[in-house]
Amino acid sequence: MVNQPPPGHWLLRAVLLLVWGSVSFGVCYNARALQFSVAGWPFGYWMAAQGALLVFIAVVVIYAVVLNRAERKAQARAA
Repeated sequence: MVNQPPPGHWLLRAVLLLVWGSVSFGVCYNARALQFSVAGWPFGYWMAAQGALLVFIAVVVIYAVVLNRAERKAQARAA
């Protein structure tokens, strides 16, 4: 049997995809307009070089944690 995500997590997927898309494409596309500094570097450079990757990793971790909890609850109900 193939493990499938519990039903009802489509909204979570949509929100996380929207966050990933807005950070990866939106912020990096508008990097020149972002003129403030983070740790001495322009925010646009920081976001393009490091921030988008960190946000993507956070999205993956959040999705994994939420689905693991949902699967544990489903297994507890089934047992």
